[in-house]
Amino acid sequence: MISTAPVAGSRLAGVGGVRGSRVVPNADIIGPINSSDEWIRQRTGMVTRCRVSPDQTLLSLSVQASQAALAQAGLSVADVDAVIVATITHFEQTPAIAPQVAAALGCGPVPAWDISAACAGYCYAVAQADALVRAGSNRCVLVIGAEVLSQFIDPADRTISFLLGDGAGAAVVVPSSTPQIARTVWGAEGDKACLVGQTASWLDYAANPEEVSVPVLHQEGPSVFKWAVFSVAKVAEAAIAAAGLQATDIDVFIPHQANMRIVESMAKRLGLRADCVIADDIVTTGNTSSASVPLATEALYRAGRVKGGETALQIGFGAGLAYAAQVVTLPTPNPTAE
Repeated sequence: MISTAPVAGSRLAGVGGVRGSRVVPNADIIGPINSSDEWIRQRTGMVTRCRVSPDQTLLSLSVQASQAALAQAGLSVADVDAVIVATITHFEQTPAIAPQVAAALGCGPVPAWDISAACAGYCYAVAQADALVRAGSNRCVLVIGAEVLSQFIDPADRTISFLLGDGAGAAVVVPSSTPQIARTVWGAEGDKACLVGQTASWLDYAANPEEVSVPVLHQEGPSVFKWAVFSVAKVAEAAIAAAGLQATDIDVFIPHQANMRIVESMAKRLGLRADCVIADDIVTTGNTSSASVPLATEALYRAGRVKGGETALQIGFGAGLAYAAQVVTLPTPNPTAE
């Protein structure tokens, strides 16, 4: 009989990521928004953003990121028994992209589903995977955050278009004899949903395409900035407390890569150690919504800034306004992983 007994905890076994292969510098996008390279750098810290080439899709990005995460974990697709994809840029209402990712990977008929929590999506999915593993329902959950945001923008929109990039990040969640994913602190403030979202609904566009433009992303930047720096920072503090830790116990801070100025402000408010590693993937990859936390994590490994075993605080926040944070132990790469 298959055991479904609860386990003590769960852990991240591996992470991986892939970005859009087209690197877009500030100089290439300043014309439509009537701006400058200096303006973008001062307000966001961004220098480039990665966007998909014609041969890259949400599916292909998700598959490649998953393969990289499994390789770091020293696991195979045969080990995977559930797939969760967090995304807001799968442009089909149904079917979900997750079953297609599972099939493309060769996972077999495992449960697979999408979640839509925008920039908080990956951390929401980690929370789900943690709960499934702890309950004994699953033993190897593949969590993916994937976006092709460049297909969902108006290049002339000054509020958000220049921030956005494309990519996918993935993580593998497995059982652990000691909990290495702490309790998630999460929620959503629906009364502020209007601050980030679409310019119109798809139904409105379908009913009147001559007067309603194709829906694209838009945000109220100053309001979102204040919410992130003040309200979301409190969520991060609560996540640290939920793990039974102090801010000074955090080795690595991996927030959603919304804007480097937000990242810096949050880090300062949290009172992190001077030697705390702070993810800054926004500078070269851009804001990739649900993919940003795992991509930022992958970038830290690639740059040699983390090795595995560090205590990390990860937090996603964005449209909804949704948020989720958890303290995790970063996985130590399998020695055979490239």
